[in-house]
Amino acid sequence: MIGWYIHHQGAGHLHRATTLAGALGEPVTGLSSLPRPGDQWPGAWLQLARDDDPAVHDDADPTTAGALHWVPAHHPGLRRRMAQISSWIEETNPRLMVVDVSVEVALLARLHGVPVVTVALPGDRRDPAHELGYSVSSAICGFWPPDAQDMVRGPAKLHAMGAVSRFSPADTAPRSAPAPAEDPQRIVVLNGRGGGAVPVAALEAIRQGFPEAELTILGGETGTDPSGTWVEDPWPHLQGADVVITAAGQNSVAEVAASRTPAVVVPLPRPHGEQEAMHRVLTRGPWPAVAAPQQHLPETWRRALHQAWRLNGADWARWCDGRTPARFAALLENIPGAPQAAGSAGLAAAASGLREGAQIP
Repeated sequence: MIGWYIHHQGAGHLHRATTLAGALGEPVTGLSSLPRPGDQWPGAWLQLARDDDPAVHDDADPTTAGALHWVPAHHPGLRRRMAQISSWIEETNPRLMVVDVSVEVALLARLHGVPVVTVALPGDRRDPAHELGYSVSSAICGFWPPDAQDMVRGPAKLHAMGAVSRFSPADTAPRSAPAPAEDPQRIVVLNGRGGGAVPVAALEAIRQGFPEAELTILGGETGTDPSGTWVEDPWPHLQGADVVITAAGQNSVAEVAASRTPAVVVPLPRPHGEQEAMHRVLTRGPWPAVAAPQQHLPETWRRALHQAWRLNGADWARWCDGRTPARFAALLENIPGAPQAAGSAGLAAAASGLREGAQIP
């Protein structure tokens, strides 16, 4: 049995966990304050109490001077969720816990004697709380390719596993290069659920710069743009696009990469500089992505979209090759201190794939 803690913010943590958990050869229980995601989740689900209602606590220092990230004093939701996790560990005796992401949950699991695999996020993670979570982890994983250097600052050593998409890159047809005089006719804006969106000023500049193009806006917070719509399955839109404008979240970038569509990348504000780090790595190359212009003018967006459109979308193949679930399953099979799972099949080939996406310092 494996436990998998899933952070509730946005949709990326849940999408990643669902994709990876389905590839494991043993039972997996999801633990999250999110409700169970229907039939997509492959195992049991424990919905945890919320600990982020500010009306319930009056703690002026919920991080205990930075030693942890979120432990508000006397919060009944925090007390309840930690008790739920402890009771689940006692009842099921899991062989390990995957934590994506919570320093507090990683520490709690390890204090119960359960080995922990921590998911690292991009950005500067050198604060004491992150360092504590990394120090108690048997393995630390980043879901980007080994080629994506300097994605995270903090862990001394991690496994760069490759990106995780819900969609198989094998389903993507080859793309031909556009003619020099052509304009992109199908432009898709992909916003996440984690807060923020591509600015309305940028969308207006794109409309003015490409008046003949079909502009489709997926997701975004209410009030950012009235034409934005959240869709559970963006895949047809991504495959049909000439170019995608995307936030620099891991899940959004992984799904654009799986579609092999060139992109213009907009970093949104996140703690620890998460999307800024992703943005720097992507726009440094060799990935088919360019930086969004800082000035939202029709001519600046015309240049950026044309530059992206002429990139080779096939160059996303190293970012998201479709083999990350097998590599991750092989890694979990060999966690030190965790009893080996019984009945897992086909992991010898996955271990070979893990060596292809080897550890990076």
